[in-house]
Amino acid sequence: MERTNLHVIACATVIEEMLPLLPPGVGRHTLDFGLHTDPNRLRMTLQATIAEVVANAPKCGGAPITIILGYGLCSQGVVGVRAEGCRLVLPRVDDCIAIFLGSRDAYRGEAAREPGTYYLTKGWIEVGSTPFAEFDRTVERFGAERAERLYSEMLNNYTRLALIDTGSYALDKAREYARRTARRFGLRFEELVGSTELVVKMLSGPWDPEEFVVCEPGGVIRLEDFYGSRG
Repeated sequence: MERTNLHVIACATVIEEMLPLLPPGVGRHTLDFGLHTDPNRLRMTLQATIAEVVANAPKCGGAPITIILGYGLCSQGVVGVRAEGCRLVLPRVDDCIAIFLGSRDAYRGEAAREPGTYYLTKGWIEVGSTPFAEFDRTVERFGAERAERLYSEMLNNYTRLALIDTGSYALDKAREYARRTARRFGLRFEELVGSTELVVKMLSGPWDPEEFVVCEPGGVIRLEDFYGSRG
């Protein structure tokens, strides 16, 4: 595939894992992680960004541009996104935790072994997208006693705080933050060995249908693409 015919659209946390592996000449758009809180807004933003990429893509012998989406199903935020004038490729995973761990199977294994786990990555910490980052603001809004009670209820089913290390960057500051946060909220800290395997496959192909949703030009991403007979 011509690199000039490949583009990436990813959220701020996933692009962090992709940048060290991104070949020269591959265009990219980074979207706000906060879009995850509103699946409809995420869907509309993805569609608008796809249209922008296609409109500005160089013509390569008439071949459609391929856009890699650095997203999983993400609360169905990708369902209904249309491949207009392009091919869309994204991993067949529920969310980006599986991307950081290297596969859907790796995530399922961790979830079965330690279901009460809250996962962190350097990217999540830096964009302030964790509930732990909201604690001080919750104290300011509701007072210390109520904030403690709210967080105790929220974390009632959690026992472990796991920092995923994909090996893409230094983790010293993230590790210090994760350890401190685990102590603060009474969780056991553990560092997990992640993987860039799925990211490498996303960027280089071929896209095995067991691992990726490939939506050809004119197609629409469906929920069944993630949970069909292959899932």
